[in-house]
Amino acid sequence: MQLTHYTSRFKKKLFPITLICDSVTNAPNIGSLFRIADAMGIEKLIFCGENIPLGKRMTKTSRSTEKFVNFEIYDSIETVIDELKSHFLIALEITENSQSLHTLKLSTDQPIALIIGNENFGISENILKKCNSIVHIDMYGNNSSMNVVTATSIALYEITKQLKS
Repeated sequence: MQLTHYTSRFKKKLFPITLICDSVTNAPNIGSLFRIADAMGIEKLIFCGENIPLGKRMTKTSRSTEKFVNFEIYDSIETVIDELKSHFLIALEITENSQSLHTLKLSTDQPIALIIGNENFGISENILKKCNSIVHIDMYGNNSSMNVVTATSIALYEITKQLKS
């Protein structure tokens, strides 16, 4: 028998993870980020940038999870990064020096901040320089990128899996 929201056996858990979204501006993506943040037990969701669309198009995708997820909006990601100096900063980006996500071994007692970038431009070089780790997801097809929500879901799964252990 298929389980429902009310009959599932999942135990609620909150992980010491802050998801920082740098200029993610697509309303359906923002709604999906709320859903994945709720599903993965993320402590806080932070949107950085101007004109973050939190209207009807976002709520259609979020399925009301914005009511349960702790979130904040800032104009500048630099401000957020400076405030989270006590966090272990992980950027999800493909760079010359990024390591494969599956090789990431978390050995920190610090809270974690996962930084994701704009749908078209990714994470700026200035922010990448401030991170403790830069990880990418190995891909095996012709494309060198994937949807920001899909990539975030994969990264949060790996990070929470390690924190549960």
